[in-house]
Amino acid sequence: MHYRRLGRSGLKVSEISLGSWVTFGGQIDEAVASDLVHAAYDAGVNFFDNADIYANGQSEEVMGRAILDLPREALVLSSKVFWPTNSGPNGRGLSRKHISESVNASLRRLGTDYLDLYFCHRFDPDTPVDEVVYTMDSLARQGKILYWGTSEWRAWQVTDAIHVANLHHMLPPTAEQPQYNMFHRRRVEMELAPVCHEHGLGLMTWGPLYYGILSGKYNDGIEMGTRASMDSMAWIRDRITPERVVIVRQLTQVAQDLHISMAQLALAWLLRRKEVSTVITGATRPAQLQENLDSAEAVEKLNDDVLERIEQLLGNYPDED
Repeated sequence: MHYRRLGRSGLKVSEISLGSWVTFGGQIDEAVASDLVHAAYDAGVNFFDNADIYANGQSEEVMGRAILDLPREALVLSSKVFWPTNSGPNGRGLSRKHISESVNASLRRLGTDYLDLYFCHRFDPDTPVDEVVYTMDSLARQGKILYWGTSEWRAWQVTDAIHVANLHHMLPPTAEQPQYNMFHRRRVEMELAPVCHEHGLGLMTWGPLYYGILSGKYNDGIEMGTRASMDSMAWIRDRITPERVVIVRQLTQVAQDLHISMAQLALAWLLRRKEVSTVITGATRPAQLQENLDSAEAVEKLNDDVLERIEQLLGNYPDED
């Protein structure tokens, strides 16, 4: 396992990480989730991503029980805040009240005294950015979080938060967590990458396989047992368009020529970028986890000719932003 600095900070995270969205507390049972966490840790994964909204808090509870027998100091744990978790007008957003109450709830569910990373899950237009920065700085001073970041913020919103923090000598965001993959790339490459270079943020990207489509599993249709076949995940079916399937089939041929899987090609394509500190992956079984972990070895196969071939294929599809 290789480790990368989170932007300019001294924190090092595994370049492949394990997230709990959809799977923990939902798609897989707790025993499988625990096995995956331990297998990932044994393979060198140290970053485990969570959010208070995942499975209505159950995801954090499952993760908390899974890490009980692991050394806390060896882990980099995250959670997120923004979406509604309580009733009433103050049960959502990034007000100081909601953030303060939410972090305490996440710490309780995860069974830990602190979070290594705490993300603002979306930008809140109803809360001044200085209130958000002040609250995160206050949580760091209390020892409840070590670093904080943003998720799905626009570049100007991230920059605004950095300027406020620097102006008042408070803790600025250290990372941004955007969706980034072959079908969703413009915002990262055109907007966020320059901010990362200028201000030293790390990118902790999610959705590397675009809801599983870039794994190639839907090249021949939707099979029973796949995520898109589940009634609760029916929205994925709208994204499995004929145009995308055609491109993934062509990309699958590229992967086969390199003697790697389509999923490994998609992950390696992300890892080639230095702004990416870690690629957050999901898994439902050990074999899938191992396939993801092995993708790091495929980066060296992506020479200029291969990358040009990929660009030509992706150029046939308009980026989803």
